[in-house]
Amino acid sequence: MENVHGGDIYQYENVTDFSANINPLGLPRGVKMALMDSIDKTVHYPDIHCRKLRKKLALEYGVKEEYILFGNGAADIIFTVTTALKPRKSLILAPTFVEYKQALLAVGSKVVSYELKKEYGFQVREDFLNYISADLDMLFLCNPNNPTGEVIPKPFLMRIIEKCHRNNVLLVIDECFNSFLDDGEMQSAIKEVAQYGNLIIVNAFTKLYAMPGVRLGFGIVSNKRIHEFITRCSQPWNVSILAQEAGLAALEERGYVQKSKELIAKERSYLIEEIEKAGCQVYGSRANYIFFKAKAGLFEHCLKRQILIRDCSNYEGLEEGYYRVAVRTHEENVRLIEALQR
Repeated sequence: MENVHGGDIYQYENVTDFSANINPLGLPRGVKMALMDSIDKTVHYPDIHCRKLRKKLALEYGVKEEYILFGNGAADIIFTVTTALKPRKSLILAPTFVEYKQALLAVGSKVVSYELKKEYGFQVREDFLNYISADLDMLFLCNPNNPTGEVIPKPFLMRIIEKCHRNNVLLVIDECFNSFLDDGEMQSAIKEVAQYGNLIIVNAFTKLYAMPGVRLGFGIVSNKRIHEFITRCSQPWNVSILAQEAGLAALEERGYVQKSKELIAKERSYLIEEIEKAGCQVYGSRANYIFFKAKAGLFEHCLKRQILIRDCSNYEGLEEGYYRVAVRTHEENVRLIEALQR
């Protein structure tokens, strides 16, 4: 299967990877220790209910334990949701994370795309509400969106949630990059889950805790019937002992999270300013990555300098010349800017 994502360091060796939006501070020490300390436990099957992690995560987000379900990364949750509920007609943004469409097409859903236009800064506009009607079964939103880093403001998001509720549309909101927002808690829809049974929040430990290779994602849904359908379609033991122990340790890393947010906020501002100085058009970019328009061929230009960036031309709704780069350490970011200035 052709790799259409960032992070392909196996094909492009010895590169500085700006193509995957991972916390530049790397795996927290506490998570590393937990992974090493739990090696001997792998002679047993993992807890199929993730009891300890479920309890701790429920406290972290202020939701009921029974709302939470776990998966082998956020992508596992996305595919399990579509497999369980089999929507006949679905709505996604364009451009957005490619897994939504892939998962929907895999179950035979008719997929309609709402085009995010560059003349409006790739933002979701008022007319989006017209796309939500009773003949729609499922809507996927990525907030902040990938690759644009644009956020649907909470007041408008609430109008979307309300219209989906009135029309019995299942709304799946992917908040995997919410933690990198300056006002992430305010923009999150997690607190709305208890009130809206048609709402599913998807998130993961991947980006914030720099553990994509561990694979640990979770969903939050209050509707017992929907929760049961999803659980039935999940593989047993889909979250390893290592992943569960890593998740428990990660939730203790409050100092690491604060330090990460401060670093990313500072370096994000630096990158945006310097990328614009280099003559590129920056859009959105409110999370831990920068989305911009530059000259065609920038991917190959950077690769020659051992820098791997994300060519976004394969996203629906985008063309050659759109790129995404992760916010990394200052030294790495300086290297990227130097390559861009060349």
